[in-house]
Amino acid sequence: MKIMKKFALIPALLLTLLLSGTTYAQKGSLKDVEFLEGRWLGKFNGGPIEAGWTAPAADNIIGYIRMMKDGKPTMYELFVFEETAEGPVAMVKHYKTGMVALEEKDKHDHYNFLSAKKNEALFEKEDASVRIIYERRKKDQLVIRRGTSQNGDWTFVDLFVFEKLD
Repeated sequence: MKIMKKFALIPALLLTLLLSGTTYAQKGSLKDVEFLEGRWLGKFNGGPIEAGWTAPAADNIIGYIRMMKDGKPTMYELFVFEETAEGPVAMVKHYKTGMVALEEKDKHDHYNFLSAKKNEALFEKEDASVRIIYERRKKDQLVIRRGTSQNGDWTFVDLFVFEKLD
């Protein structure tokens, strides 16, 4: 009888976990981020911000973000999404004008895939300090959201909001 009571708690526990909003890693693929493809334009920090990503090919997607202010570039981000045995990973390197890297020569920010649903993919920085959601909110709108953990809960804010150029 005690065993039956213990097993009876399993469905309730599973339901609680599902409703808690906790995200568990799932294996994905580059198909989960192919909605990024195209050229995008937005505003950031008082100036335009332009982004572009290629279609998936040869197990990767290449992308960039160019931030500008007063008609001059302020920063570049170069992206590579690569397919791995564990699913896609995102690697990002930041540059100031003159292609001066902000990270060490052989370093970059590394994000692991956590989950995806239609037109949305969630990645977590390797040190688990930041989560990034890439979201296609509308046919012609792409949003990159940055998440930070506060007391065990993740809070996301829109970092970049883009409109499709092509």
